[in-house]
Amino acid sequence: MNAPLMQIHGLTLRRAKRTLCQGLEFDISPGDVLAVLGENGAGKSTLLLTLAGLLPADAAAITLRGHRLAGSSRKYIARHLGMLLQEHVDLFPMTVNEAALLGRYAHLAPWQPPNAKDLQRVRRALQQLGLEALAQRDVTTLSGGERRRLGLATLLVQDPQIYLLDEPSNHLDLRHQIQSLDQLTGQTREQQRAVVFATHDLNLAARYSNKTLLLFQDGSHKIGNSQELLVDNELSKLYDFPIHSLRKDGITVYYPGLPDEM
Repeated sequence: MNAPLMQIHGLTLRRAKRTLCQGLEFDISPGDVLAVLGENGAGKSTLLLTLAGLLPADAAAITLRGHRLAGSSRKYIARHLGMLLQEHVDLFPMTVNEAALLGRYAHLAPWQPPNAKDLQRVRRALQQLGLEALAQRDVTTLSGGERRRLGLATLLVQDPQIYLLDEPSNHLDLRHQIQSLDQLTGQTREQQRAVVFATHDLNLAARYSNKTLLLFQDGSHKIGNSQELLVDNELSKLYDFPIHSLRKDGITVYYPGLPDEM
């Protein structure tokens, strides 16, 4: 059995005098796709930023490939973790090709120019996300969905061990949601990487994840097999709103009930 890519022990997060989670423990192993679910303000984004080493935990022992996250350099972290934020603001004009190439700089020495293999990786990632025709476009001219796919392409260029995705389906139409996540999760499992993604879309969580983390508003949590947690009663408790599901042709579809059902 492969060793975990990341281990999280005793994770406690507090923000604005509120406990988001306490004593959270789990491993992220090769091939895992972990969905993080919860209401607005439950701490999904805070958790991802903490796992990326960008926010401090109130208590935790987090190791990344056997090294303490807190004591690791940003370059070491960037070689093993890639993060897609909820929203992205481009501060400087650059082409789509140049933006995707930024993903390789974690693997280059200072002032080392990218080589032919790096450029080939960029071309392949843009093709995988359907952006090859936009390679010379200025990123400031892209639509929200095109910019989202560029963010995912940049992560493929970065080639981390763990992808941390905050609402990866933001701005994407249905076709591009499925195509992009098919590409990323398929490649993740094939190459024994891992994905942790926060989402409000229960259907995407059920479609792609093998593990699920539920973050409740009272600071409690549940983590386990997706088939056991992505069920009507658990989700209705999580969102304090009735959730129902249907299963057809091996696919589970979730839909909201009526408020007076609670």
